[in-house]
Amino acid sequence: MSTVESRYPFSMPSGWFAVAESPDVEIGQTKAIYYFATHLVLWRDETGEAHVQDAFCPHLGAHLGHGGSVDGCQVVCPFHGWKFDGEGNNTEIPYSDRTNKKARIRSFPTLERNGFVYAWYHPNDEPPTWEVEAVADIDSDEFYGPKRWTQVVQAGIQEMGENAVDSAHFRYVHNVADVPEIIRYEPDGHRSYMESNQKFPTPRGVVNGQINSTADGPGVSIVRFNGIIDTLLVTASTPIDPNQTQTRFNFYVRSLGDEATNSSVGDAFANEVIKQFTEDMPIWEHKAHIVRPALADNDGPFMKFRRWYSQFYAGQSETETPVSVERTVFPPPYWPDKMDEVPGKGTASVKHGGSAL
Repeated sequence: MSTVESRYPFSMPSGWFAVAESPDVEIGQTKAIYYFATHLVLWRDETGEAHVQDAFCPHLGAHLGHGGSVDGCQVVCPFHGWKFDGEGNNTEIPYSDRTNKKARIRSFPTLERNGFVYAWYHPNDEPPTWEVEAVADIDSDEFYGPKRWTQVVQAGIQEMGENAVDSAHFRYVHNVADVPEIIRYEPDGHRSYMESNQKFPTPRGVVNGQINSTADGPGVSIVRFNGIIDTLLVTASTPIDPNQTQTRFNFYVRSLGDEATNSSVGDAFANEVIKQFTEDMPIWEHKAHIVRPALADNDGPFMKFRRWYSQFYAGQSETETPVSVERTVFPPPYWPDKMDEVPGKGTASVKHGGSAL
């Protein structure tokens, strides 16, 4: 369980979360990573399989991602050369004829799909209950990409996820004349499906388009844009801790015949999506979480989304998001570096006798 206190009435959800892009870790390489409020090591064995494990050697605590190496299908501690397999078992102590059966490293179920390395997180280490669906279009010749982008946001993963069902904010945050119209939102087990209509402004006039998205658990989303150009967006959002989230975007566009055109059109569309994401960041980072929001009659299906999302919190499968009955508003922490005027910020002055010295 995480020891980082959450500023929300919920902590980190369970599910598959991206901890790297597949090209980021090569065969025989170790990498230090940090997710789920935990120091981790990511490494790839000689067969090409990726592994995610707790970072610290149970012998004397060395970090396996800082100086550790890979020997075949084992990760090697940089401190004393102890070796561990992909299940976390101690397989060799180079200066002993015996291994230490009690010296185990927690290993996270790991799989690769859609260009990402995913690790399964559950606060009680329960096993996976589904697998991330592969997106066949990524490996076809019809789509060009990916264009990659990533951003860390000082907000919880659920808080950011609620944007998916909030069409009204497009007019006020993103200054668009025509907001998306949600025509379907349907939770179905660990997945949810949403369809919306969108008018895209272009130099040649407004183009009618559609946005279809599938949430594959709390950390994976597949979004298809149709209208200007068929675009596939594979998103991966991962809790660094209960209050910080890393989001990765991989954009693919349907090939228009040549690489230059694909790149130009695809970049323009991706840059607009990225622009809107960065416009959302100040809202996410400074907003309070309202347990019982005062919704308008034509707001998006916020509470339906929250009920679906609640299943990913351990022990909360049949209820809405776990909340305190005493508190209904959860404000962000006091961040002096994010405030315009705070005590002690800016040029200091000393007042004496009515004048500043």
